[in-house]
Amino acid sequence: MPLSDSASAPARDAARTPGSIQVIARMMSLLDALAAAPEAASLKHLAAATGLHPSTAHRILAAMSQARFVERQEAGTYRLGIRLLELGHLVKSRINLREVALPFMQALHERIGEAINLGIRRDDEIVYLERTSSGRALVRVVYLVGGRAPLHLTSLGKLFLAADAPQAVRDYAERTGLPGKTPHSLTTLAALTRELDAVRRHGIAVDNEEAELGLKCVAAPIYDDEGAVVAALSVSAPADRHNPDWVAELRRTADAVSQAIGYRNKQ
Repeated sequence: MPLSDSASAPARDAARTPGSIQVIARMMSLLDALAAAPEAASLKHLAAATGLHPSTAHRILAAMSQARFVERQEAGTYRLGIRLLELGHLVKSRINLREVALPFMQALHERIGEAINLGIRRDDEIVYLERTSSGRALVRVVYLVGGRAPLHLTSLGKLFLAADAPQAVRDYAERTGLPGKTPHSLTTLAALTRELDAVRRHGIAVDNEEAELGLKCVAAPIYDDEGAVVAALSVSAPADRHNPDWVAELRRTADAVSQAIGYRNKQ
C-alpha cells in the first residue's frame, strides 16, 4: 500500500537528516579553518585544513558566499564574510550580563558561603546589578541591587579605574573630590594611584573597610569579546571572616563569565 503524504514526509526527512547534518558539520569546519587563517585562504589550504575534497569545499564555500557568511576575493581566496559580523553584533546586543553571570555567582556563593556582587560602571559610579546574600552577615550592607557607589570606594570600582589611563584617573579625582566614607577610604590622588598600581600588578582589587567599617571585599574583572573590562564580581564579608583563599575561586568565576560573553584570552 502506498504511503500517505503525512507518513512519507517524515520518512523523507529522516532520509535527508544524516546528509544535512554532514553538510552543516563541513560548513562549520570551513568556518573554523577560515577563522584560524591569519589572512584570506586558498581553496587548497581550506581543503587540506578540513580534510574535504576540493570540489566539496568549493561547493560549500560557494553556498556560504551567497549567504555572505564567506567572502570570495578576486584571487580565488576566501575569508569570513560580513554576515558573521552582523550576527555577532546582534548576539552581543542581546546578551543579558546579569542572566549570564547569575548561575556562576550562585555556584560561587554555595562554595564559599558569602555574598557575591556583580557591578558595572556608569560614569563615575559603580551600579550593583545583582547580589547573592550570605544570610549571616553581621554588618549592614550599604550597597544593594540597584545601589550606586563612587568608584574609588569599592573593589569593583577600582578595577575600572585601574583600566583607565593616568590622566583619566586624575580627571576622576578632580571631578569627584574623592569623598571618604570611613577612616580607611582613599581620599587623595597619591593614595589612589598607589592602590591602582597594585590592582594592575595583581589583577584583583580589594576594599579594606573603605566603604563600610567591618566589611571587606575582593573583586575580579569580567572582560568582553574585545578584552575591555565591562563588569566585575566581588566577594564581600565581615572583616573577621575574610579569607585570602577566595581570590583563586573568584578569579575562576569571573573568567568563566568572561568566556560566556565572548572573551577569549589570547595570551
